Amino acid sequence: MSQFRVLAGVLKGGGSPLLRWRAGGLTWRCWAHPKRGCSSRTDPLPAVVSNSSYVEEMYLTWLDDHKNVHESWDSFFHNIQASGPSGEADERRPSALLQGRVLSHSLDVAEKVVEDHLAVHTLIRAYQIRGHHVAQLDPLGILDADLDSFVPSDLITTIDKLGLYGLDESDLDRSFQLPHTTFIGGQEATLPLKEIIRRLEASYCGHIGVEFMFINNVNQCQWIRQKFETPGIMQFTNAEKRTLLARLIRSTRFEDFLARKWSSEKRFGLEGCEVLIPALKTIIDKSSAAGIDSVIMGMPHRGRLNVLANVIRKDLDQIFCQFDPKLEAADEGSGDVKYHLGMYHERINRETDKNITLSLVANPSHLEAVDPVVQGKTKAEQFYRGDTQGKKVMSILMHGDAAFAGQGVVYETFHLSELPSYTTNGTIHVVVNNQIGFTTDPRVARSSPYPTDVARVVNAPIFHVNADDPEAVMYVCRVAAEWRATFNKDVVIDLVCYRRFGHNEMDEPMFTQPLMYKQIHRQEHVLKKYSEKLIAEGVVTLQEFEEEVAKYDKICEEAYTSSKDEKILHIRHWLDSPWPDFFTAQGEPKSMSCLPTGLDEEVLQHIGQIASSVPLEDFNIHPGESGCFMPENKAVRQRITDWQNLLRFGSLLTSTLVELHTDRRSHRHHVLHDQEVDKRICVPMNHLWENQASYTVCNSSLSEYGVVGFELGFAMANPNALILWEAQFGDFHNTAQCIIDQFISSGQAKWVRNNGIVLLLPHGMEGMGPEHSSARPERFLQMTKDDPDHIPEFTGDFEVQQLYDCNWIVVNCSTPANYCHVLRRQILLPFRKPLIIFTPKSLLRHPDARSGFDDLAKGTKFKRLIPDEGPASQSPGQVKRVIFCAGKVYYELAKERKQQNLDRDVAIIRLEQISPFPFDLVSEEVEKYTNAELVWCQEEHKNMGYYDYVRPRFLTVVANKKPIWYVGRDPAAAPATGNKSTHLNELRKFMDTAFNMSSFQD
Repeated sequence: MSQFRVLAGVLKGGGSPLLRWRAGGLTWRCWAHPKRGCSSRTDPLPAVVSNSSYVEEMYLTWLDDHKNVHESWDSFFHNIQASGPSGEADERRPSALLQGRVLSHSLDVAEKVVEDHLAVHTLIRAYQIRGHHVAQLDPLGILDADLDSFVPSDLITTIDKLGLYGLDESDLDRSFQLPHTTFIGGQEATLPLKEIIRRLEASYCGHIGVEFMFINNVNQCQWIRQKFETPGIMQFTNAEKRTLLARLIRSTRFEDFLARKWSSEKRFGLEGCEVLIPALKTIIDKSSAAGIDSVIMGMPHRGRLNVLANVIRKDLDQIFCQFDPKLEAADEGSGDVKYHLGMYHERINRETDKNITLSLVANPSHLEAVDPVVQGKTKAEQFYRGDTQGKKVMSILMHGDAAFAGQGVVYETFHLSELPSYTTNGTIHVVVNNQIGFTTDPRVARSSPYPTDVARVVNAPIFHVNADDPEAVMYVCRVAAEWRATFNKDVVIDLVCYRRFGHNEMDEPMFTQPLMYKQIHRQEHVLKKYSEKLIAEGVVTLQEFEEEVAKYDKICEEAYTSSKDEKILHIRHWLDSPWPDFFTAQGEPKSMSCLPTGLDEEVLQHIGQIASSVPLEDFNIHPGESGCFMPENKAVRQRITDWQNLLRFGSLLTSTLVELHTDRRSHRHHVLHDQEVDKRICVPMNHLWENQASYTVCNSSLSEYGVVGFELGFAMANPNALILWEAQFGDFHNTAQCIIDQFISSGQAKWVRNNGIVLLLPHGMEGMGPEHSSARPERFLQMTKDDPDHIPEFTGDFEVQQLYDCNWIVVNCSTPANYCHVLRRQILLPFRKPLIIFTPKSLLRHPDARSGFDDLAKGTKFKRLIPDEGPASQSPGQVKRVIFCAGKVYYELAKERKQQNLDRDVAIIRLEQISPFPFDLVSEEVEKYTNAELVWCQEEHKNMGYYDYVRPRFLTVVANKKPIWYVGRDPAAAPATGNKSTHLNELRKFMDTAFNMSSFQD
């Protein structure tokens, strides 16, 4: 304000004078009207005339009659006159002294006006930033939603706080120009200060708290301001209110019905947040109106039955019969509890009269584990439909407050939301904020103010809302759906509510939260409060309300009666991702045989040539990649394939999508990058044939839990796609263990859900230390379901039947050809099973680990077991020892055998498919070498690797009549040593044992 000048002038074409002042580079305009004082104006500046003529004109007008000017001018001249010598007021012309006083005082007044306007603008911004901290969000009135009772000092909660802005109570009636960054004025450009504060409080400190000012996009912030600040914008028609009431009735009475019929059963009801059901339906309605026709949802167990009944519209009798303890399961597998099950349903949206498909993904009790799975399934459906902008398919994720703040996979899922290969173009997150986690008070459960603060990392707006105000909830849901449709970005709705009962209906919450539950017991149900509100408004009558309640109660009673006729539980009726064209109408495979996996020579040559070339013109590849292509091209001409060759993927692309998500270097050459043009890439495998399927190699986020869940969800959408996730090192899968244990290993048993995801896990003991050696095969083998004490008996194809009965397939391929065959078999099987492949590391460059085209030719297939094909196999009766092994250790054994000249005495047999165990082939080999002792050799430690899995199965094969000896490293806590010398000594030791023919005599 140091360089400050006042200029007076008149508007062009006549009119009232105008004051303009400049401060800090900003130009302020004040249109001075004799009757209305000063108000801001943005007209072009007029010609400037002298200050004194303007002041003199205003002064003479005032002298004629004080009522001829605005009261602000009247007060201004009275104050000037009162401070001057006596008699001055009687003069008709203002003296030079008076003019000087006027001009001097006008400078001070103008500066004060600028400061006050800036202060008001700052006040408005304070409410936009921090108003949510004092919003009335808790229905119980006990806790502050942000866990902090401190009231921000820049919010005007008491009159004395005006002093922070250089204002006081006398300024409340003063009018101030509103900035362009607010919509509280509606059509008005100015408002009195007290009205400004009132409207800001209504917008930001009521039952809705809006967090958005951290968003770094001005247009998005303006959009949100307009949605919440515009006066009267949160209006509902009577029809909308009646619809809301009807939905609230169904939500509430459903829980009441379950509580009456099964009072001692766990159901994880929605009591305390019944508004969730109309909230979800509002989101779906608005999204349907915007063009969405498929919604994929994920949620925890609380409220799931209600969502299934009143959102997805699962038949009520199918839900009620789940409570019958005598209900028998008709499908294979173990099934799951009712509040974990999913559902897929196509129906008409009644509000928009459009078709909509709703899918609720089944998930375990592991909270938030389903989040990335839903995102992967959503991404896949968008991909297959060409919905690149997410205008047809969307996802909704529901969360609990404690899990949303506490589970790291929530952050991992958000982290994927803006990545090109993972984005679903915006997800609507709905947090059921019970303000408690099991029995844990939120004040000791999280460090962040809100449970939703994780969403800030992706600039997702967060709408906190009091769940006991149904209309506020519906408005927030409407805005959230519009946000997602407009910006294709995530948004979070925080439903601040309570949990009327304990963690489950059998739990007594008064033990740990006595004060909260005393208040909850006094709390009126939201349905009662809202119905009374609408009756008082005349929207519905008491009779209409009671009729609607009775109508739904009757529906429940009739469904309950019919549910008693259900004797068998069909888990397939709860399937969340059906494949109607892949299976029969009964959900069974259309055949029990596998098509051949061998290939024509012409196909092999064609793929090899394209894969080792650059099919785009003027594409500048790295010189190092040129060097890679030459030996590959030479290998193709020599009819040889190695681990780097793309035959395994290219041969599938005539009809099968292949999507590989990797953070490993071995596949980085599948995508070529132009060295001169940024973001220009070439994928040779997408240039094999016209109208071929897509081959996609995605750089993966450095996340295992989230990414593996995403790939699992992607694989759920389409059985005719090969979806692979490759770890940088095999043991990195351990941070995705929840997805592996709860979804991949047991998903089909629990939910009758086939899935063909492939995990590529680099594995091998190569002296790289404990963290870069073992992919932990023992963990996968421990979770296989085949019986170690029984050799299965099948009619028909033993291999296919055994695969059909297993829960997943575990292999360790020792040749590139077998690797190619197992991937081709994976997509050619008439059903889908997860495939775990322990992939090579040093074998990628091993000169002996190569395959000829003959190993991939017509008539060849995946070898579950590779027998010894050397001299030992020609004279099996003379063989003294048969060594069974898996993976890389075969090449070390073969080298050692050759060095010791034991080719006729020792047979080495490779077990390529570890699980399901190839009983039939192992039996043939054991019978072949009747005089030999049997040894299992592995490079892993004895308490790890394959030994504990294969030993009882070998004993079953030999009917416990002879032992299966162990050769390998001793038991250990760590998977491998970090010392290179120790590593080599361990290898030397068990090699000596393996070929010492007297090792087991004693």
